[in-house]
Amino acid sequence: RNYYGGNWASFSFSGLLSWIKENKQKADITDEYEDWRKLILENEEAISLSKKDKTIQYVEDFCFGDQDSAEDVEEAGALPKLPVFGTSGAEGAAQEWEKACPPVEGALPGAESCEPDKAAGTQPASATEENDAEVTSENDSSQNTALGESSPELRKTEAVPSEVSAREPKKVTYCQIVREGRRFNIDLVSKYGKYLKLLKNIFQVPCSRADVFNSRQLTMVEKRMLMKFLTFCLDYEQHPDEYQDYKDSTFAQFLSTQKLTPSLQHFILHSIAMVSETDCSTLEGLQATKKFLQCLGRYGNTPFLFPLYGQGEIPQCFCRLCAVFGGIYCLRHPVQCLVVDKESGRCKAIVDHFGQRISANYFIVEDSYLSETVCTNVCYRQISRAVLITDQSVLNTDSEQQVSILTVPPVDVGKPAVCVIELCSSTMTCMKDTYLVHLTCPSTKTAREDLEPVVQKLFNLNTEKETENEELEKPRVLWAVYFNMRDSSGIDRNSYVGLPSNVYVCSGPDPALGNDCAVKQAETVFQEMFPTEEFCPPPPNPEDIIYDEDEIAPEETGFSNSPETNPESSSEESSSKGTTAVKKEDNEN
Repeated sequence: RNYYGGNWASFSFSGLLSWIKENKQKADITDEYEDWRKLILENEEAISLSKKDKTIQYVEDFCFGDQDSAEDVEEAGALPKLPVFGTSGAEGAAQEWEKACPPVEGALPGAESCEPDKAAGTQPASATEENDAEVTSENDSSQNTALGESSPELRKTEAVPSEVSAREPKKVTYCQIVREGRRFNIDLVSKYGKYLKLLKNIFQVPCSRADVFNSRQLTMVEKRMLMKFLTFCLDYEQHPDEYQDYKDSTFAQFLSTQKLTPSLQHFILHSIAMVSETDCSTLEGLQATKKFLQCLGRYGNTPFLFPLYGQGEIPQCFCRLCAVFGGIYCLRHPVQCLVVDKESGRCKAIVDHFGQRISANYFIVEDSYLSETVCTNVCYRQISRAVLITDQSVLNTDSEQQVSILTVPPVDVGKPAVCVIELCSSTMTCMKDTYLVHLTCPSTKTAREDLEPVVQKLFNLNTEKETENEELEKPRVLWAVYFNMRDSSGIDRNSYVGLPSNVYVCSGPDPALGNDCAVKQAETVFQEMFPTEEFCPPPPNPEDIIYDEDEIAPEETGFSNSPETNPESSSEESSSKGTTAVKKEDNEN
């Protein structure tokens, strides 16, 4: 990989196009340092790591605009491809580029892009006639009954001239998307936001007590039923007799025994507990419902938070925090193998592609780096993902700036529900006058087969010229990509073959809406390595940190250079195939 974050990464539009091209090609990767095996001693053995990222499959992208017009368009704010750095020719090329493609107002000049020079050259496949979707009157009516909520601040600042003009989206072309590509922060996996629910119509799910009693979708009797049940869920542990007989049943079966209407059961199952109708036990459903309720009111009226610039900012945040407190990052050091001591059976070091050894006491490896030999007994699940760029919101509201989440219940029993997250430009994940839509569900087929039926219900997939009158009220898809992502969560450690006891495996993203799985896994690994330490304590106030001379003195880092390697060649800039995390035990802790 030439980017950080693995499947948690976030890309600009041009960067995502490069990522798509890379995953479609899946070219073989050769060793840059082929003699690394000579560094393994007689009392050691090597566990080779995979050099191919096999976690992404069935990538299909579609453009519903005129791609030809974007052939010569440069990404605003991207650095030009200069002939020779530091020469007068390079300076002239930069000036010509600025004249040919001046940055638009509000662009971020000087900032870097993942692959700026590929923005125009890497193009997704054109949409075909099979993307055309028929729309029923039921779907049309659902758009007319859409309800949403906007913050008081946004209501004050937004001026809507008329109802007609507010419904008419501004025309956005593919050429504009390419030019404004740096304004996009597109996550490979998206989580969290403001919660909505889709049954036959789109309407807001009541979250808080005030929402319940102000809701027009619920009768007064239903409101009392819902409040009574939610009150029970807040302290269900104190009333075991209420659910003791249903411990072996699913949460959906338990809900059917309560005094709840079918609509309320759907509310609770898909929009509050957010669990599977067939796989979730009663206790798991009650725990999920309680957690939802406990999160209400902390930062607004919903239990969700969404990071500005996307989910990809969260790994960066922890990396920076780690670096502040002494973490060392080896950039441009793809790892070739783990070095295992034959006598003890423990991993003692890694070897990178420069032939450099890095010694440590503990090693944390992301699942995708393990070879097929190690993962022979592992059975992976898959996640179906789709990312859309649209011209308007699925919610017919006055506010254009809102983060919305919809749950689309399965049509057939046993099929997974689809989570739809719609992001506006104020989240800093897309350009103005567009929306970024993420669709996620556990895979049953390819991502396109799983998710395109939902896309056809909610959006207009025709090009602008082919759009019919009945499609005008639907948001139009400007660009889309579908792909399947490996779900390596929940795999038992014993499934991996031949891993030393001091090598810990972490998984990629799971299909759940939140980050609970990743946080729990991080805590489990940390406690196994450092059972007496506190997990993720709150960082101190910088003004309260007192540095001793001993703490800031140079320490042994565990690095060793091989004779064949020039140390200067290994200290590169800031991008790599990704890094295997290496932890040096601190005796002072």
